[in-house]
Amino acid sequence: MVMRSRVLGCGIFLPSNVVTNQDLEQRVDTSDEWIVQRTGIRSRHIAAEGEKTSDLAIAAATRALEHAGVPGSSIDCIILATTTPDNTFPATATKVQAALGAAGFAMDIQAVCAGFVYAMSVADNFLRNGQARRALVIGAETFSRLLDWNDRTTCVLFGDGAGAIVMEAYEAKGDSSDRGVLSTHLHSDGNQYDLLYVDGGASSTGTIGHVRMHGQEIFRHAVSKLSAVVEEALAANGLESTDIDWMVPHQANRRIIDGLARKMKLSPEKVVLTVDRHGNTSAASIPLALGEAVADGRIKRGDLILMEAIGGGLTWGSALVRW
Repeated sequence: MVMRSRVLGCGIFLPSNVVTNQDLEQRVDTSDEWIVQRTGIRSRHIAAEGEKTSDLAIAAATRALEHAGVPGSSIDCIILATTTPDNTFPATATKVQAALGAAGFAMDIQAVCAGFVYAMSVADNFLRNGQARRALVIGAETFSRLLDWNDRTTCVLFGDGAGAIVMEAYEAKGDSSDRGVLSTHLHSDGNQYDLLYVDGGASSTGTIGHVRMHGQEIFRHAVSKLSAVVEEALAANGLESTDIDWMVPHQANRRIIDGLARKMKLSPEKVVLTVDRHGNTSAASIPLALGEAVADGRIKRGDLILMEAIGGGLTWGSALVRW
């Protein structure tokens, strides 16, 4: 027998303000056809003035707790993945902790678009090692606050939102039929730091800065690195791509998602897609897609779920989870 962490419930939250490609045509030199052809994005949710990352995170977390049927007071570990904290410090996760009446500890982690996979891995290790009993893992972003709305190559790509899952430690058999997190696999390559970054920060410019991206280079790295980390996850568990019931990928670009699915020989029907309606919500994109597929009944108990993401750093990772 081994200790594992299983998912008890999930929840999502999206700001009410929806910005379509047609809306962006009025702001920058772009078109709906151009955006859809290159990214698959048709609309995205944008946080209202005064709507903070903590607000989105608390809303998603509250729904996850309700879905799991457990109180906030039972949570003793909160890991919040975000690139857009409310303040430089303290951690936005502590705001969530206070709002939910949780005990234990709370912290933020920053791995940009790979943040949720990183956060899940951190929580999984705390739970397996007995340092926590029940964890709340959140991906939440107000990424629109980092955008240069005059840069048509980046402002059309991103949106805001939050997703959360409740995880709990339990004793399992120790094979791939177990419920919960089977394994997580994390990587980074700081040599590619300048491919996707924000040109500002507390210790460099004293300002927030804006997103800057070398899109073609990111695309080139994405499919190869994601394919490798997916194979790593499957091999670690003695599984094949045919064993996967659902791929819940980071929702950055429809062409990247389709390319990886083809490489894995996964049918499109096994891929959860929200990029058309959410855009790239960074650390929030995987839990948003996951929460939607659970809510509409696609993902069922016992399904094997593959999650993968790549983001600035470069950071990338994968997770295999039995629902």
